[in-house]
Amino acid sequence: MSAKKNYCRLAAAVMVGSLALTACSAGSGGSSSEGSAENTSVTVALTGEPVNLDFTTTAGAAIPQALMSNVYEGLVEIDQAGKIQPLLAESWELSNGNKTYTFKLREGATFSNGEAFTAEDVKFSIERVQSDAWVSSLKKKMDIVDSVEVNSDTEVAITLKQPSNAWLFDMGTLVGAIFDPSGVDDLAGTAIGTGPYAIDAWNRGQSIEFATREDYWGEAPAVENVSLRYFADAVATTNALQSGDVDVVYNMQSPELLSSFESDGKYQVLDGTSNGEIVLSMNNNMAPFDDVRVRQAVMHAIDRQAVVDTAWNGYGTVVGGPVPTTDPYYEDLNDVYPYDPAKAESLLAEAGAQDLDITFTVPTRPYATAVSEIVVSQLADVGINAKIESAEFPAVWLDEVFTKQDYQMSVVLAVESRDVLAMFNNPDYYLGYDNSKIKDLAAEADAADEAGYVDGMKQVVRTIVDDAAANTLFIFPNIVVAKAEVSGIPANSVTEALDLTNLGWK
Repeated sequence: MSAKKNYCRLAAAVMVGSLALTACSAGSGGSSSEGSAENTSVTVALTGEPVNLDFTTTAGAAIPQALMSNVYEGLVEIDQAGKIQPLLAESWELSNGNKTYTFKLREGATFSNGEAFTAEDVKFSIERVQSDAWVSSLKKKMDIVDSVEVNSDTEVAITLKQPSNAWLFDMGTLVGAIFDPSGVDDLAGTAIGTGPYAIDAWNRGQSIEFATREDYWGEAPAVENVSLRYFADAVATTNALQSGDVDVVYNMQSPELLSSFESDGKYQVLDGTSNGEIVLSMNNNMAPFDDVRVRQAVMHAIDRQAVVDTAWNGYGTVVGGPVPTTDPYYEDLNDVYPYDPAKAESLLAEAGAQDLDITFTVPTRPYATAVSEIVVSQLADVGINAKIESAEFPAVWLDEVFTKQDYQMSVVLAVESRDVLAMFNNPDYYLGYDNSKIKDLAAEADAADEAGYVDGMKQVVRTIVDDAAANTLFIFPNIVVAKAEVSGIPANSVTEALDLTNLGWK
């Protein structure tokens, strides 16, 4: 049994339901510490709501943040230390030259619509990722699967085209979500999974309400109802916490507001890390950024530590590459592009690109607004005049930048776990990076032993950085502010999921 099943479960994930408005006071477990018996619900505040509930066709972090671990589950899950743990699979064995995984499945698990979970659902879900039904670029993580064979209701054998270091970890992310074949007709509006909660109500633009499932296969959650409320900005979330309307502010978006909570014993502040990269995106397929010298000039023009200090109060980690510190192939690459405005000007002159005028498409997110101001200032110092155009997030930004790739420069928080290949090993991705240099390197690394995997992926990342494919400004911190009585809050964000299944009241 998964380790998290041994704790009180609270799926305070991301659901926006109409009951959240009526439950935002009564629904919050209450800030009193009189005992957990009276605390039957928790309300979590976030900014950035999901456009819909279908992460198979819609990009963006908000959907899997809300639904994975809470409504949808996979064969395995990733714990707070980034380790793989069993979930819907009780165990597995490797054979056939480390290409075939035979999973023993959990008995008695059901979907929220009452259908039994079986090996057929595993086969359906994996093959659906490989089909045209999945649109998300992350589907490429399932390309390595050669076949899925159902041995019995409780056993399934999955054979890969070649050994893979990455695949089993990926099965603990959204591409590994298990669906019921009869429950995929309206994924945008209805989420049916094997998790501990079902969506009780969804009030678009305001909140999602979760209710516990009485027929859940694992340990019963500690609270009966969870509300995830969405706010326009960080000030609104902290005001809601101070007024008692919410119990937790997760992934706080304005660190300058922390001081009032750090000195108040009624609250707790967690400063964790994440796998999210703040990426200054340069469209490799559009002038002037189709010239590597211009991209390299931007790398030298930006003082990344100054960006962190100015835009995010010093919270966050400067790494120099598109890999968070928790990944096994992380290395500090800050010395590749040190802050050097003179070098930036030299590269621009060499490229014949002085006095550039570019459009900087900035999503309406607090981190993006804060970052863009200092980036524009630093670019101006080397002769790049960036005009900010605001793009409503997620709808407009996803359409114009991510889907249509109609942009020159943008900035976004990329939160998918181990996503370096999803971003850079796909020339059709919105960054437009020519992956011909890394394609074979990445394949060889994935099929190697563990040491070869780490060394090979480091080479892949160095190549991406040398090509200045994008500028990773910093690794986003995971800052949580909550009432002091709330327990079990995950300090680190290790996958897309906001896994609050261990949350409870002291």
